[in-house]
Amino acid sequence: MSDGTIAKYKARLVAKGFLQKEGVDFQEVFAPVVRLETIRPVTSIASFKGWSFHQLDVKFSFLNGPLDEEVYANQPPVYEVNGEDEKVYRLKKASYGFKQAPRTWNKRIDFFLMQQGFLKYTSEYRVYTRASQPTDLLIVCLYVDDLLITRSNEGEINEFKGCIWVNLKYLI
Repeated sequence: MSDGTIAKYKARLVAKGFLQKEGVDFQEVFAPVVRLETIRPVTSIASFKGWSFHQLDVKFSFLNGPLDEEVYANQPPVYEVNGEDEKVYRLKKASYGFKQAPRTWNKRIDFFLMQQGFLKYTSEYRVYTRASQPTDLLIVCLYVDDLLITRSNEGEINEFKGCIWVNLKYLI
């Protein structure tokens, strides 16, 4: 605040991902991304047709994804319980710094897009399309936590972006 008082405290728990061991703490970290060779034709087609582009960066993408593995963390120094210093926390959801966080996000966004009626290309797994009419196509290209969205109708792009925000925060 302007008078120097603290309105609220904020903290972020960041995992020491560099200490994780493959095969012990995680099995798979790979998160497929759209290739540049795919983005070029998508942008060419959209530019030729006069479609607009929207780019989304999902800020909370690596937080709270459900973990498939058992992951444990030491107690944060501020929250250590006296007499129980040797105990650890079992984490159920991903956090910043986890090596498997991009993979858990990828599973979530893939599940969401498939639920929304998108089709995935077999030759390029990170390109999703949904057609409401033969001439109207919504294209989503996924690059880790960034989405490139294009469509002929600007209003429907904004509607889809709102749908992403509302639904993805509840998939956590």
